[in-house]
Amino acid sequence: MSTTAPARPSTGASARRDPVAVAAGWLAAHGIQALQVSLGIVVLAFGALKFFPGASPAEPLVMRTVDTLTMGLVSGQAAVTLTAVIETFIGLTLVTGVFLRTGLVVLAGALVGMMSPLVLFFGDMFPDGTPTLEAQYVFKDIILAAAVLVIGAKALGARLEPSAR
Repeated sequence: MSTTAPARPSTGASARRDPVAVAAGWLAAHGIQALQVSLGIVVLAFGALKFFPGASPAEPLVMRTVDTLTMGLVSGQAAVTLTAVIETFIGLTLVTGVFLRTGLVVLAGALVGMMSPLVLFFGDMFPDGTPTLEAQYVFKDIILAAAVLVIGAKALGARLEPSAR
């Protein structure tokens, strides 16, 4: 029976030169920031389009969704403008990191609204059992929601790697 401990992976110069380790280190250091900024650019672009009537292909869906969710209190172009302001704010917080936690809270609420057409208008989104282009547009928000979970965890100080066993 041996009483020696198992060999540990090298932490010397050879490990630092390993291309996989270098890539993994770079991805760990910059990946979440890249995810945050790219998500911010996407949300900012979608929001900015809504400031120009007719520029966003999602305009009719936004009007209908906000009108339904607010029970008619906010409708028409006001719904689109409100959505533009919210999305632009969220995008700016993600890109700059300023008021990030506030932006993530607003985004969490906005994602509920963004995905609600799948429930509110299911028959229109899947008329023949297959998704329309509008439904596919809404489906992409699932990826945004997953990205928000990662960015939010990091913003709240979570450790995003498995702990040693």
